[in-house]
Amino acid sequence: GAGMRAPRLWALLAALRAGWCLLPQAGYLHPDEFFQSPEVMAGDILNLQVYYPWEFLSSSPCRTVVFPLMTSGVTYWVIKSLQQLDVCSSCINSYTLLVSPRLLFTIFSFILDYSVYRLAPFWDADPWKALVLLAGSYVTLVFYTRTFANALEGLLFALLMVLVSSTRSDGSSAEPTSSPLIGIITAAGFFNRPTFLAFALMPLLYWAGLVVGSQKSIKTIINHFLKLVLCACFTAVVFVTADTFYFTSMGLDGLYSIKKSSLFDVVAQLNEKLIVTPLNFLSYNLNPHNLALHGSHPRVTHFTVNGIMLFGILHVLAICAGFKMLKKCIHQLIRVKSCYRGSSGLLVHSEGNPTLLLFYFVPLAFLSLFSHQEPRFLIPLIMPLVLFSTSQNSTMKWKHIIIIFNVLGALLFGCLHQGGLIPSLFHLEQLVHSPESSSHPRHYTLLFAHTYMPPRSLLNIQKRDTHVEVIDMAGSEEEILCQTVGQRANNFTCNDCHIFVIIPGTVKATITKCGVSFKNETLIFPHLSMEDPPQIPFLFSANWRSQLGLYILQVDKDQ
Repeated sequence: GAGMRAPRLWALLAALRAGWCLLPQAGYLHPDEFFQSPEVMAGDILNLQVYYPWEFLSSSPCRTVVFPLMTSGVTYWVIKSLQQLDVCSSCINSYTLLVSPRLLFTIFSFILDYSVYRLAPFWDADPWKALVLLAGSYVTLVFYTRTFANALEGLLFALLMVLVSSTRSDGSSAEPTSSPLIGIITAAGFFNRPTFLAFALMPLLYWAGLVVGSQKSIKTIINHFLKLVLCACFTAVVFVTADTFYFTSMGLDGLYSIKKSSLFDVVAQLNEKLIVTPLNFLSYNLNPHNLALHGSHPRVTHFTVNGIMLFGILHVLAICAGFKMLKKCIHQLIRVKSCYRGSSGLLVHSEGNPTLLLFYFVPLAFLSLFSHQEPRFLIPLIMPLVLFSTSQNSTMKWKHIIIIFNVLGALLFGCLHQGGLIPSLFHLEQLVHSPESSSHPRHYTLLFAHTYMPPRSLLNIQKRDTHVEVIDMAGSEEEILCQTVGQRANNFTCNDCHIFVIIPGTVKATITKCGVSFKNETLIFPHLSMEDPPQIPFLFSANWRSQLGLYILQVDKDQ
């Protein structure tokens, strides 16, 4: 009975992951989940009005287009084709624009589950306990079902760990034979996010130790490394070629032109201006002034705040185990050979596996060298942390804390955090595409204040249409906000103009001081803005919902 509970629980959590994606999740984690993939592809493939972030402009290309094209691009091409084939008359709408890329990422997230199941026996962990711990984490339920480059980074890290942890059928380590795949994944991960090298460092060193330790011939060792380097270089050439054609021709037409060009033309264009996006990314992020524009944090933020925010007690237990192991095994860790079980495995102590701790803490330490530190940067570390935690006998006694922590995390980030913005865009998309608007053209001004950046693509407005204007006021001061609203409200040259202000309930009082009348208030609940948090006393008052809501206010031009 106990042996069957874990598989059933994992199946239930897996169904929750897929079902919650389809609902969909209303929480809005960070603008990058839209503006580094779906927003760009919606503009390129579906020809929708979007906001192109600076990283995807030809003047400052810092992100590869390959992964957005392979993920959001593929899903948008599918729904576009279905609509063109009249399979469904309205395949393209705010729901499908949001859910289709997320659904693909959710499917990809099961690569984590596969990797954990494969790796658990190798690292002396129970496979099903590890799967339950992984699937029950709110990081898996929320972050890995969103269109983050960090999620792809985590999947590639998991695959790399699988490739370097080769085992025979009897459970012992096998001779490494995956050099080409390791090279491809390392290069692809580097182009996805150059920080991937921090995650790949320990797996690559571990693989190199296996290669050197298992081969007696220098020629064979060189052959392994040569395969890895050649495949990595070939993968890099593919990415550079695709990015160069995309950014120099500014769009997918540049990529399509590769098929029509001769080899000579392709080489000529590459020689003219090579676009190597990871180098541009590093050049930008190694400048402290640039990082300060995105927010500077103490170097210990990942260790003391972000790790706990994402993984809770598991992060704390890993730190404690690390200190204990460092005291007991320092003389073994500084010599590679002493980390082996016999000739090919890793020495496992009662406190846990030292190599898994290195897989966890070495990337964390490298990422801590940068002053800009966000929690999502650490989500790839869930793989070694789950394996390490499951290999310890003490994890189960913390299960109630782990459950409560992940339930609260899922509710906070999956439902509450900026949770009204996406539903408000759904509501506004229906409004601007209503039959009344189609039969009698109207002009809509949508002014967003004190919210995250609204992804324009979810409004489903074609580039040729000019009847919808989106103004993102971000966290503007009261004076600037009132000035902008007043200018739009007093524009009498437009007879059939409709102005909507989208603003959190916590700062609604600010907009009411602008001397502008409103009508047709719509409250979207729930919505939690950490930049403008609710006042605790108001949460216990009669209008507590307004403090946890997002308002859509229509300006009354008649007044």
